[in-house]
Amino acid sequence: MHPQKKFHLVFSLVMGAMMIFIMTFVITLVNVGFGEHFVQTWMKAFGIAYVVGVPVIFFLAPVARKLTGKLLGVNPA
Repeated sequence: MHPQKKFHLVFSLVMGAMMIFIMTFVITLVNVGFGEHFVQTWMKAFGIAYVVGVPVIFFLAPVARKLTGKLLGVNPA
């Protein structure tokens, strides 16, 4: 695998884990509160969101990068 593609894949996995971990925590807390089954509910939400979110990040990050470059009039590296 080309180093840049490998970087993009690993970035997507890491960024997905960090972002989804925090977001599912907040949304689960808002929706169900910090009760007896909070961690179980949160981990279920995290698992589902991670499976969906990582491919979204992988495929949309380059699009977002190009769009941001166009909006700001710069060439993203």
